[in-house]
Amino acid sequence: MGFTYDEWMENQGLPIHRGYYIEDLRTVDLEWWEERKVKAAFIQLHGMQGVVEGRVEEIPPGETLPPLRLALDELVYVLNGRGVASVWGDDAQAKKTFEWSTRSLFLIPHNSFCQLSNMDGEHPVRLLHYNFLPIAMSTIPEPDFFFNNPYPSPKNLNGGDGEFYSEAVAIAEKGTGHFEGRERQIWKGNFFPDLGAWDKLVPFWGRGAGGHVVFIRPPGSEMSAHMSVFDAKTYKKGHRHGPGRIIVIPGGEGYSVLWQEGEEKIVVPWHEASCFVPPNRWFHQHFNLGETPARYLALHPPEQFAGRSERVEDRAKDQIEYPYEDPWIREKFETELEARGLTSEMVPEAYEDPNYEWDYGDKQ
Repeated sequence: MGFTYDEWMENQGLPIHRGYYIEDLRTVDLEWWEERKVKAAFIQLHGMQGVVEGRVEEIPPGETLPPLRLALDELVYVLNGRGVASVWGDDAQAKKTFEWSTRSLFLIPHNSFCQLSNMDGEHPVRLLHYNFLPIAMSTIPEPDFFFNNPYPSPKNLNGGDGEFYSEAVAIAEKGTGHFEGRERQIWKGNFFPDLGAWDKLVPFWGRGAGGHVVFIRPPGSEMSAHMSVFDAKTYKKGHRHGPGRIIVIPGGEGYSVLWQEGEEKIVVPWHEASCFVPPNRWFHQHFNLGETPARYLALHPPEQFAGRSERVEDRAKDQIEYPYEDPWIREKFETELEARGLTSEMVPEAYEDPNYEWDYGDKQ
């Protein structure tokens, strides 16, 4: 028996892009979706099935899409272009309107109408939409329930303090895991204007490569994400977690390696607008082949699918320290850099001491 969502997706008549990665979401094939009056395609890479939806939509120059009301929260990442979003509930007088552009990220709250417009009269816009629709359809196997459902949620847009779509703010919170005893940065809000420029990050202790990170949480939603930035000519430690985590690249050039323990490794090349999904409990590792810091955005599945080891003594099984990694990892990285006339900036001590940590200066 298949998933309700998969049957519904197949019936839409749109391209469904599968596999381990998509090199560039800005050029992936789309087809006309008559119901939504837009060109679109579904993304269902290994590791997404039954958990999360990804789809790409393209708005023609100067055009506006029909309003859509989705019964669950949705994150939208702008792959390229600029435009306007209008979001409202049953009270159209409370409509929220804001402008977005390339590398913006914003939340469309559940049971709210949303209308998207392309402000550029010469170039199309491409958007990546991300939500938990496959899980929802497994719970309520009636697809029509989720589209233009009249049930209102008035508190989404008008509840709480401040402007719902004002620029997000950074808040320091007490950390756990790699951040035990330290602060970690939480970026709270529903609109993030440019993920390529945000610089309020904290050290990602324990993950290597001198990396920095910020965690993203829209208030009033269980959706979340994080963005990691790491130095040129370095690479992160191999690690694993649960399914459904879409990774999209806001900037940089490099590759990632995906593998199931004891199985063949899959190399995923990436640059801006590349996309991939580490399958459930597969190790994966990120490599920066450029001369500037690289950054990746990870859109999270529900917390129930985090997939980390539950017992404290098992956490070490979810990360591979540099001294214990397959020698092929380092050899390939240095070979790739050499082909570009570059040399590794990895600290030699990191390959000798499993407890080695990068010097982050005064940042604690």
